[in-house]
Amino acid sequence: MRFEAAMPNERWQADITHWRLGGGTEVEILNVIDDHSRFLVASDARATTKAADVVASFHRAVAAHGFPASLLSDNGAVFTAAPRGGRCAIEIELDSLGISYRHSSPYHPQTCGKVERFHQTLKRWLARQEAAASVRELQVKLDRFGSYYNGVRPHRAIGRRTPAEAFAARPKATPRLPGFVVPTHFRVRRDKVDITGTITLRHNSRLHHIGLGRRLIGTRVLVLVADLDVRVLSEDGGLIRRLILDPARDYQPHGRS
Repeated sequence: MRFEAAMPNERWQADITHWRLGGGTEVEILNVIDDHSRFLVASDARATTKAADVVASFHRAVAAHGFPASLLSDNGAVFTAAPRGGRCAIEIELDSLGISYRHSSPYHPQTCGKVERFHQTLKRWLARQEAAASVRELQVKLDRFGSYYNGVRPHRAIGRRTPAEAFAARPKATPRLPGFVVPTHFRVRRDKVDITGTITLRHNSRLHHIGLGRRLIGTRVLVLVADLDVRVLSEDGGLIRRLILDPARDYQPHGRS
C-alpha cells in the first residue's frame, strides 16, 4: 500500500532532476513537494546543485510554508554523506532542527514516487515551452509553472483539488524530535569573502564584519542567521564558522565563537 502523509508538512519529498537549456547545456532542478497535498514548496534551477544549495532551498521553502516534520530524499551526495562516513549539510541542519530525515532504498525510486512523478509533469510542460537560454530564464519558467501547478491545476490524486487547496485544508504538522526551536528571525544569504578575509552582515540597521580568515578570500559562502546565531557554510556544505553575533561590536574577530 502506498504511503501518504495524513497532514500537510508531515513529510516533504526532495529530489534533483536534469534539464537542458536551449544551447544544450545540462542543468539541475531541485524539486521539493509536500507528500500529503502534492503542494510544490520549492523548485530551484542551478548549473550544479551543491550541498549548501539544498540547505538554502530548504530554508526558503520553510520561510514560505513552515517547517516540515520530516524530509525524504534519495541517497545523492548532496542529500547524505553516509557512504563517506560522515554527514552532509542538510543532514546536520535537519538534526539541529529536530526534523526527521529518511532516505529511500538504493535503486528504489518508487519510495520518492510523488516527487519523481512531479519531475515528469514539469518536464512535459517545459518541453512545450520555448527553450530557456539561461538558468535565470529557466527559473522564471519554473516559478510560472509552480504557480499554475499549485493554484490552478486540479490534481487527480487529491480528489481533483489543487495542491494549494489540499495544503490549506488541514492543520500543519511540525517537527517533534528533540532540538526544534523556532527562531524569532531567520534569514539565508549568499556572500563572497572580501580581500580582508571578512563578510558583512546587517543587524538592526547596523553593519557588522565577520572575520573568516585571509585564506578564504574570494570564497563563496552561505550565511544562515537565526536571531544572533550565525553560521557560515562553504558551497560544499562544510561549516566555516559559527558564532553568536555581538551587536555592540562592528567587527567579530576570526576565531571568536
